[in-house]
Amino acid sequence: MNNPYFPGDIVYMIIRNPHAQDVAQVQQAAVVQHPDNPSDLALFVHETYYPITDEYAIFTSEEAAEDAFREAFVSDDEEGQFYG
Repeated sequence: MNNPYFPGDIVYMIIRNPHAQDVAQVQQAAVVQHPDNPSDLALFVHETYYPITDEYAIFTSEEAAEDAFREAFVSDDEEGQFYG
């Protein structure tokens, strides 16, 4: 993965609740140097470090993250309800 992020960048990610995998939300995250490997970057959110990989949906704008969230998680009959 070609990493276009720099320490201090603010990004938005779609993150699942680890206790309820059917619950997801858009969350703001900070790009930081990984504390265990300073040559790598990580996403810092909810006092947890996440590696920057293709496993996470990362967006540079909240609007883009919300649009992707709606497309992936909101059915047509829930269109007016946003849970991010």
